[in-house]
Order: sequence, then structure tokens, then C-alpha cells
Amino acid sequence: MDACPYLPPGEASLSAVSMRRVGKDRGGAFYELALCCAQSRWQRGLPAQAILLLNRAFSADLAGDEPALREWPPPYAAIRWIMENRGEGQFIGNPRRHFQHLATRMVEPRRDLRSWRAWACWAIACEVFPGAPGDIVQLEREGVKEPSRSEILTRLELLGLPGEAELWQSVSGGE
Repeated sequence: MDACPYLPPGEASLSAVSMRRVGKDRGGAFYELALCCAQSRWQRGLPAQAILLLNRAFSADLAGDEPALREWPPPYAAIRWIMENRGEGQFIGNPRRHFQHLATRMVEPRRDLRSWRAWACWAIACEVFPGAPGDIVQLEREGVKEPSRSEILTRLELLGLPGEAELWQSVSGGE
């Protein structure tokens, strides 16, 4: 399977378990390894697992000046590319519902930022899968309000890395 052009190369043997290599580090090495693991899972025909590893990459504690970020910016483009390029019959689940749940069930550390990144990915999933339903039961029971594009953009501008909001906007179709 062709490599995702928005991710670094990943050894075929990499998986979520490979993330143990970095121990408790959640910085640049963690981020880059999560991206490599996502590529590995993608190339093995496992797009849902690749997305889960990109979720991990989004959880990295980055300052914005890490070498890995210069070459591999926050993986919004990779998320979109994987959703759009998955093969027929490859399990991907319902990314809209997945990111809705991720955004609303986020825990520390960096809860707010990570939640808004999940909402940003949710917005991309809504574009790629316009007919995919959200979790209506959760929305009603928990009073969750799906955010607008402008709200997501504002929160990423406030909480995200330098240029992250603009990157997301360019990947998600802009406004």
C-alpha cells in the first residue's frame, strides 16, 4: 500500500506497543514515533489503527520548536488523507463519532488543547463522511454542543502551536 505522504516512514513491525520505546517521554521523540507507527499501521492496511496512533501524536507535549515538527507538522492532513484513501473493506469505523467521543471524554494532561484538536479532527471527519451520524444520544444526554468551525479555529489559535490553527483551516477546507 502506498505510504501516506504526510507521515514519516515507519518500519513494518511498528505498532501501538512500539510506543513503549520512549518510556514516559511525551515530547518530540514520542510525537515522531507515533507518526511512524501510524504510517506502519496504514501501510499494513489498518486505517483505524493509524488514526488511533495519530490521536497519540496529537497528545504529545510539544513547544513548537521540535525538529520533528519542522518536517512533520500536526497531522491534520494525514488524518484527512487516511480517511479519504482507505481501501474498500478496510475497517475505519465512524470517525465522526470517534472524534466526538474523544473530544468530550478527554482527560489531563493538556485536556483543553487535546479536546479542541479532537474537535478539529471531528470537523474533518464530518467533511469526509457527510452522511456519518454523530452520537445523538450522547449529545442529548450530556448536553454536548457540536462546535462551529470558527469556534474550533479560535480555540486552536488560543491553545495550539504557532500556525496550527491555519494549518487545520487549510486542511479542513478553510472558511
